[in-house]
Amino acid sequence: MVKASARHILVNTKEECKDLKNQIDGGADFSEIAKQHSQCPSGQKGGALGEFEPGQMVKEFDDVVFSAEINKTHGPVHTQFGFHLIEITSRQNSYP
Repeated sequence: MVKASARHILVNTKEECKDLKNQIDGGADFSEIAKQHSQCPSGQKGGALGEFEPGQMVKEFDDVVFSAEINKTHGPVHTQFGFHLIEITSRQNSYP
């Protein structure tokens, strides 16, 4: 079973998402941006979502978290909730 940890920032528009990504790519702190801008309650924890397995998040989110590069900001990722910036903080296979 694969598990991953990630943090995200959820906003209403693609434009805001792109603007925040540019700020982070320019050196702004991901967790500070999450606290200031994220519409998700996880924003107060710097966007941290904890550890989860495939299928626990919506498909568009899972597709990024379980395939994209770790420790890089990805997005905008559009889901039914809005537009996300996603940073995968870890991903590992766990064997029984």
